[in-house]
Amino acid sequence: MGKILAITGGVGGAKLALGLSRILSADELVFAVNTGDDFEHLGLHISPDIDSLTYALAEENNQELGWGRAGETWQFIETLGQLGGEDWFRLGDKDLALHMQRTQLLRSGSTLTEATALITQAFGITHTVAPMTDDAVRTIVHCDQGALAFQHYFVREQCRPAVSGFEFAGIESAHLNPIIAETLKDCRGVIVCPSNPYVSVDPLLSLPGVRESLQNIPVIAVSPIVGGIAIKGPAAKMMQELNVPATAPAVAAHYGSLLDGFVMDLTDAEQAGEIAVHTRVTETVMDSLQRRIELARFCVEFLHAL
Repeated sequence: MGKILAITGGVGGAKLALGLSRILSADELVFAVNTGDDFEHLGLHISPDIDSLTYALAEENNQELGWGRAGETWQFIETLGQLGGEDWFRLGDKDLALHMQRTQLLRSGSTLTEATALITQAFGITHTVAPMTDDAVRTIVHCDQGALAFQHYFVREQCRPAVSGFEFAGIESAHLNPIIAETLKDCRGVIVCPSNPYVSVDPLLSLPGVRESLQNIPVIAVSPIVGGIAIKGPAAKMMQELNVPATAPAVAAHYGSLLDGFVMDLTDAEQAGEIAVHTRVTETVMDSLQRRIELARFCVEFLHAL
């Protein structure tokens, strides 16, 4: 029996990922993680979506802030600011150690996949966390300020600029992570976590050959839009600026023929008839570990029913 592949990026995706990790063993589940958000900053290789997933799976994520690591301190970044350095990207002291270790591993010849495996194992994580690619793919946001690197748009400018489109620099020559490619050869199904479709999921789906690989595999997605808003992040704002309705059916339409099933929140139940694929409605707001596990179980049962 093949494994389930969960595609994830960002904090919302990591919540469902944690639920999935509680009901499926490491032999049953692989995570494919967006790396379009990765960037080089202060001489370090930073992989925000890999780190969000790592902290979530290790239950080390910062509940108060909603991002970063629990029990964080900020002496480095505060001192850097006092010295006139770039302090807009809030690197905590514990977080900094992780970025430092990753950067050292990459400089010594490890791939991003190998570095991620060593770091996740150090956190006691048994599931495979696979970066979507070991090649450099960088999300560029086209907006009313021109073309911005993703973290400049997302963190430095705090998502304020109005977006007009997205570009994934380096995507044409990038290769899908061999771990993900191998998983897809004998795969029970794919769950697209409730991550931002445009900047957390599309980079992976845009890698050469990925959509073709998914054609004969059941794929379901969970809507990140509930009641017209994104539970976390700028997805709803982006959709409005792209003249797309900020609704669950619009998310399903964005994924199009890729999907065999779609999961949306009870709040939006009356819109279920607008979706072209099998649609199930449940409580999708994951405000507790129990809710994360319940939604994970719901998704796995839906996948099996397909």
